[in-house]
Amino acid sequence: MDNESAGLAAELIPDGLVAADGDGKILFLNRRATRILGRSREELIGADIREAVDLQDSDGTSWWVVTNPWGGLRIRTGHREKLLMLRNNGREVLVTAKYLRPGRNQPVNRVNILMRDAAYRRRAEAENAAVISTVAHELRSPLTSVKGFSSTLLRRWDRFTDDQKRLMIETIEADADRVTRLITELLDVSRIDSGRLQIRPLPIDVSAVFHRHIERAVASGHERDRFSVEVADELPEVWADPDRLDQILSNLIENAFRHGEGVVTLSAQHSDDGAQRVLESKGHNAIGVDLLIADQGKGIAADHRNLVFSRFWHGSGRGSTGLGLYVVKGLVEAHGGRVQVEDATGGGAQFRISLPSEAPDYLA
Repeated sequence: MDNESAGLAAELIPDGLVAADGDGKILFLNRRATRILGRSREELIGADIREAVDLQDSDGTSWWVVTNPWGGLRIRTGHREKLLMLRNNGREVLVTAKYLRPGRNQPVNRVNILMRDAAYRRRAEAENAAVISTVAHELRSPLTSVKGFSSTLLRRWDRFTDDQKRLMIETIEADADRVTRLITELLDVSRIDSGRLQIRPLPIDVSAVFHRHIERAVASGHERDRFSVEVADELPEVWADPDRLDQILSNLIENAFRHGEGVVTLSAQHSDDGAQRVLESKGHNAIGVDLLIADQGKGIAADHRNLVFSRFWHGSGRGSTGLGLYVVKGLVEAHGGRVQVEDATGGGAQFRISLPSEAPDYLA
């Protein structure tokens, strides 16, 4: 490759590239490097790389002094990516270095460094800090309750009536379930983010699943007349993982009770053309089925509908981790389906889940 071709290729690199010779004089740098350094190419060509690209560790030590590419062991080939700071402008960068030698055990005659803006890494660290903060907050309340009630029962068991003991134990159980649910959500978030979420789809009768969830809700204290079920005639079975579909519906029904009002309607119908095209694009050629969970609350504003499936979205309500709808979206998409939020027919919010009625062609 000639110098012109090499220069054009270097400009296509998204990172800043700086090359120096055996004396540390800058031979070449691409446009991205000039933007990171805040200086023109004319100023930098021929300058000493140790001064023009004055890198330092977090403790203020010069990175060039520590690494000394032109000295030390002659078997070194470079350095892995490290977070450093440019003393010149205070900018944080991720730096990778490569040392080139004319022959084995020969002195370095070229040093190439790649610089990447560390802003993305800082944002990722901030998001991780937010996760830790949220988890700590969400765990503290139920664990404090479990600890308090269990300690009280152990120390003063004989002072309480049977009804009081039952109430305390039921509270402990509910808080333990809350902790378990949070841990499950976090594990699912991790699997979704890393692409390791696995599903085992089977044909499922939608009507039977709806009625099973209603019975669970009634058993947990909800009134039966708060539910309505509408399933279209001759509707095919959906192709889904039974446990994951239960998780999806549980999250959406719980969300309807927490943020919505009135009757919660569970309905199922043939997918519209838009949903059908989405399913076909993911390898599903069979008829799609739309599952709809609607409430009669205030609904979700149009400008918030792209946010509801993001991590830690709470809207105006409280009492949730903000992870449930993010997990729902990940689970639905793992099935090759689609989930969206819209206005319910009678007011309120409606979540529409589009799922295939058969396995995709590549699994058939």
